[in-house]
Amino acid sequence: MKHERETLEAVIAARNSAINASSRAVQNPGDPQAMQQLGNAEGVLTGALSRLMVLSESYPELKADRAMTQVMEELSSTENRIAFARQAFNDAVTLYNTKSESFPSNLVANTFNFTVAELLAEATPEMRNAPRVSF
Repeated sequence: MKHERETLEAVIAARNSAINASSRAVQNPGDPQAMQQLGNAEGVLTGALSRLMVLSESYPELKADRAMTQVMEELSSTENRIAFARQAFNDAVTLYNTKSESFPSNLVANTFNFTVAELLAEATPEMRNAPRVSF
């Protein structure tokens, strides 16, 4: 039971860390350190969620539980939403950077000292794919 509790606590801590990193990134999207911290926090969250899924597969009675099935579906859905939000953010940053460097909008950008925004890079290759949920 101790291992299960530690896994759940790790997922909760990783989730809270990702939320905090997201808040910092939203407040200052041009800060490369904030973007790096957000990518790292999401990587830790993905790892913790993977451990939770492995733990659930170790217990057949847990896998068969309806509540656990719903949790696994929600985890998969959350991973997909994170990937979609990351792509939408990167698209917006690319558009912003392109506009701020293109004439005539670059005149305004240079006048008001707009900075180049950093893309949110994926920290690990496994962050590219939603976790597989199998029962």
